[in-house]
Amino acid sequence: MRSAVVVGAGIGGLAVAGALARSGWRVTLLEQADRIRPAPTAVVLWPNGVRALHALGLGAGLDTIATPLPDGGVRRPDGHWLVQPRPAPADRMPVLVHREDLHDALVAGLGDAVELRTGMTVRTVRAEPGSRPSVDDGRHTIEADLVVAADGIDSVVRRQLAPEAAVASSGSVAWRAVIPWYRAPRLSAETSSTGEVLGAGYRFVSASLGEWGSSGTSNRGGIYWVATAAGAARPEPPETQLALLRRWYAGWPAPIADLLDATDPADLVQQEIRELRPLPRAYGLPAGPGGVALLGDAAHAMPPHLGQGACLAFEDAATLAALLRESRLPDAVSGYDRVRRPRVAAMVRQSRRMSAVLQARGRLALRARDVALGALSPRLRASAAVSAAQWRPPT
Repeated sequence: MRSAVVVGAGIGGLAVAGALARSGWRVTLLEQADRIRPAPTAVVLWPNGVRALHALGLGAGLDTIATPLPDGGVRRPDGHWLVQPRPAPADRMPVLVHREDLHDALVAGLGDAVELRTGMTVRTVRAEPGSRPSVDDGRHTIEADLVVAADGIDSVVRRQLAPEAAVASSGSVAWRAVIPWYRAPRLSAETSSTGEVLGAGYRFVSASLGEWGSSGTSNRGGIYWVATAAGAARPEPPETQLALLRRWYAGWPAPIADLLDATDPADLVQQEIRELRPLPRAYGLPAGPGGVALLGDAAHAMPPHLGQGACLAFEDAATLAALLRESRLPDAVSGYDRVRRPRVAAMVRQSRRMSAVLQARGRLALRARDVALGALSPRLRASAAVSAAQWRPPT
């Protein structure tokens, strides 16, 4: 029986661990935290992410936890439209999933064949030509035929095997929250909970997760929002951070004030926006009879403005699982690198172009952005949507 060690029990690690176990692998899943638990936020899944989950055998219950996410358009802080809402074809419309619902589905997909070890901090990785790859936490060495690094942007495995990939700050911070359905404000018929408002260095995006149980018995419902601001992460407690957000976004169009007022400090999740610059030279590294694969943010953390982070992680998992079923292990690892690098590079370019548009500051830059946004943003979004819609897992 072939064996794998998956480092990191985020959504990408859970997805690939379950897929390998269902294919007959003996899988050890290592997690640094004492227990695995998701952030209380939400995840946007474009058609490529949905298709990848189906390829992984995890799509059956997706309809019960996913809420369609229509285009809500883009406005300025004074309420004027920069980009009017545009209906999207059904095959290009993303869905929104509560991260806890998605996490529950991924954990259920592990079955009994995955050994989960929490409190394991991987310190070193070995990937040499003459021996099986292994990881070590300073107390135990675990060898396997395959090591999958799904340990996020600060991946220890990637830092040792691909030191050329550096973590860079985007100079901005995001705050996310889900207001549960029982605390969500009741909005007027003229006010949509889904939309985007774009200012000078500030951005606010919100979307509905539906009423409780509206998409299925496990759907938690509520309203999800993301606020992005230029600057460094804030060290203050959540109560102070929430007060700052209410001050920064005061006077912005409805329903922003209502959403912030309905948010509890315990709902708030702050995250500095970082990316990998440059990307690793390789995502698959053969080692002895097996190899190492980089997956998700460990391989290609990028600005979040196209909502493709989770989708690409699921693409990685589906691609790796498919190649491992059809090829010898070293060939599958090499094939994974060959298939994923051009795909990821294209999505990163699109994400960075959108980031440059959205982060414009200064009077002249804002004027140019507002003039160009009506034409450029839809083209960029449409290009990303087409890329998402066209992706298929390898067969």
